[in-house]
Amino acid sequence: MAEIDNSPSEIAPDLESPHLYVNRELSLLEFQRRVLEEAADPRVPLLERVKFLAIVGSNMDEYFMIRVAGLKQQVAARVVEAGPDGMSPAEQLTAVQVSAGEIEQKARALWRDELLPALSKEGIRVVPHARLDPDARARLRVEFEDRVFPVLTPLAVDPSRPFPHISNLSLNLAVVVRDTGGREHFARVKVPATLPQLVAAPSSGRFGHTFVLLEDLVAANLDTLFPGMEILEVHPFRVTRNADVVIQELEAGDLLESIEESVHQRQFGFVTRLTVGTDMPPRILDDLLVNLEADRADVIRVDGPLALTNLTVLAAVDRPDLKESPLLPVVARSLERKDTDIFSVVRAGDILLHHPFDSFGPVLDFLRAAATDPDVLAIKMTLYRVGRNAPVVKALLDAREEGKQVAVLVELKARFDEERNIEWARALESEGVHVVYGLLGLKTHSKIALVVRREGDRIRRYTHLSTGNYNALTAQAYTDLGLLTCDDAIGADATHLFNYLTGYSAKASYRKLAVAPIDLRERVERLIEREIEHHREGRPGHVIFKMNALVDRRIIRMLYRASQAGVKVDLIVRGMCCLRPGIPGVSENVRVVSVVGRFLEHSRVFWFRNGGDEEVFLCSADLMPRNLNGRVEVMFPVGDPHLVGVLREEVLGAYLADNMKARVMNADGTYTRRVPKDDEPIVNAQSWFAKARAVPRLG
Repeated sequence: MAEIDNSPSEIAPDLESPHLYVNRELSLLEFQRRVLEEAADPRVPLLERVKFLAIVGSNMDEYFMIRVAGLKQQVAARVVEAGPDGMSPAEQLTAVQVSAGEIEQKARALWRDELLPALSKEGIRVVPHARLDPDARARLRVEFEDRVFPVLTPLAVDPSRPFPHISNLSLNLAVVVRDTGGREHFARVKVPATLPQLVAAPSSGRFGHTFVLLEDLVAANLDTLFPGMEILEVHPFRVTRNADVVIQELEAGDLLESIEESVHQRQFGFVTRLTVGTDMPPRILDDLLVNLEADRADVIRVDGPLALTNLTVLAAVDRPDLKESPLLPVVARSLERKDTDIFSVVRAGDILLHHPFDSFGPVLDFLRAAATDPDVLAIKMTLYRVGRNAPVVKALLDAREEGKQVAVLVELKARFDEERNIEWARALESEGVHVVYGLLGLKTHSKIALVVRREGDRIRRYTHLSTGNYNALTAQAYTDLGLLTCDDAIGADATHLFNYLTGYSAKASYRKLAVAPIDLRERVERLIEREIEHHREGRPGHVIFKMNALVDRRIIRMLYRASQAGVKVDLIVRGMCCLRPGIPGVSENVRVVSVVGRFLEHSRVFWFRNGGDEEVFLCSADLMPRNLNGRVEVMFPVGDPHLVGVLREEVLGAYLADNMKARVMNADGTYTRRVPKDDEPIVNAQSWFAKARAVPRLG
C-alpha cells in the first residue's frame, strides 16, 4: 500500500489526488486477510476455523476467476490508464499476484502448522495415504476400485494424443510413467469433482475420524490405471481460468441461450492461476506452462492442499463441541401464531426483519398467504439468487395454480447462479408465470416483492423489500434487513418500478423509493449534501453507512467533503473500501470499521442525523459504480420512528461498539483489530443480536 503523508498543509487538498484512494483490488485482498484472521483465531471453535479457511479458498478462487482475469484482459488490451489510486492495470496485476501469493502461503501454513495438529488432538485426522496402516490401505484400495476407479480417465500425452484441455478449477495429477522398454511417458489424470474430495478412511484407537485427500488416494493407486508401467512421479496441479462472462446483449437473439453458451465457455477461459506443490520439478512445470499458455507469474507453489475449499467437508463432522452453538432464529411475537393473518399484522404496522437472527419464515408466510388468499389479485417479484429447492419459487408456482397473475423478473446474469436461474425461469414459464429477464445492459439486483390485494371497495398493496436475496438458505448465514409494509407511497412506487422492469417506463423519480440507475446516486449525494448544510448551520452533522463495499469515487469525494465540513462519518464496510480515513484536512472525521464474524455481513443501511429529525434507508446496493450506474437497485426508507431508533441504537450501534470481530481501517489501507479496553464491556455484535433477541421486539 502507498504511504500517506499525514503532515498538515495550508493548501486545500486535491480530492482527486490518487494518494486519497486505496486500490480496490488490494483492498479486496485485505478483506481476505481478515477472513484468514478468523481461521487463525484460537477463540473461534476449531471446525469453524476450518470453515473460515475453506471460505478463504473459495474467495480466492473467485478473485482469480474475476478480478485477476479482468486485470489480465486490460493488460493484454494494452490499457495503460490509471485508476483513481494512480495504479495502471499492469502495476495492479503485479501487486495483486504478490499479495495473493502471500495469502495462499499463509493459509497453507495455518493449515499445516496449527489446524491440522489441533484437529488431530481432537480425533479428526487428515493424513497422507502412506501413513495409514496396511489394513486401512487395503480397505481403501477396495473402495477405490469400487467407487473411484470407474470414474477416472487417464489421458496420455504423445504425438498422436495432444495435451488435453484442463477445465476451470479442476484438480489434476501430472503423472510420469516408464514402460518395459525404459521409455518415459507423460499422462494427466483428472481428480473427479463429482466425488467427495475427502475420503473417510478406516480408523483405529482413539481416532474417530480419519480422512485422506481424494487426489492422494488416486495417486496411491495409479498402478490400476497404468498396469505394467512403473510410476516414476506424481505431481498434483490445479488450474483457475477466467470466468467473467461477458454477454453481448445487443447481438443476442435469445438472451437465455446466449447466457447458457457464455456459462459453458467459462471452462475454456484463459489461465489466471496455476497452483502446484512445492516439490513439482521445473521441467514438468515448464511443460504445463507451455501447454496451458500460462505465465510464470500465474504460478503459486503451496505446501498443503491445492483446493482449500474442499476442506468444507470437515464441517460436516458430527462434533458439536467444536462448532458454534446452533442459532435458533426467532419470530416476532405478532407473527408467532400459525393462524395469524399476516396482512392484518402488516396493516397494523411495518415489520422489520433482521436475518438470520429473525426467521426468514415470515417472508415465506407472506408469499404463501398471497398465493392462497382469494382476495390477492397479483404478485410481482424480482429474483436474483434463490438457491436450490427454492420455497419462494414454489409459492409463486402455487399462486399461478390458484389463478393469480404472477410476474417475475429472473436475473439471468447473477454471477455463478446463471444455470440455476435459467432452470427456475423455465420452470416458472412452463406454468404460465410472466417471466422477464431484465433490462438491456443492466443487472436487476433489487430485492422486492409486491402483493396486490382487494380489500372491500379498494385495492391495497403490500410490499416486502430487502437488502438480501430471496434465498432461504443464505438467510441463515448472511445478515440482512427486510421490511414488510403496506405504505401506500411505497406500494405505488413498487408498481411503477415493476412497470419499468417489465414494460416501458420513463419515470424519472419516485415518491419514497430511490432506484438505480435512475436517481439512487443523486439521492444519496443530496442526503450527504444536506448533512453538510446542517453542520454549517450549527446542527451537528453525522452519517452512518453500513455496506459491503465503498468504491465509487464521487461518493467518496462527497464523504471527504463532509468530513472537511466537520460532519462525523462512521462507515461500517465489510469488504472493499477505497476511502482512506484519518487524513488531516481530508478525512480526520471519518472512521471505517469492518466486522468479520460467524455470519457474512450483507445488510446495507444509510443513516442521516438530519438536524435531529433522523432518517434511515435500507438498500440493495453497495456504493460502487457498477451498482449505482449498471444495475437496477432500490433504496427504501424506514418510516416508523421506533424502528429508526432500533436501527440506530441496536443495530448500527452494536456494530460500531464491536470490539471482538471489528477491525479499524488505517489510512494506508491496512486494518487493526479492535481489542476491548480495560474499562469497556466486551461486545460481539453478531453474538449480541443472537443472545439479546433485541430484534423480535420490532414486530
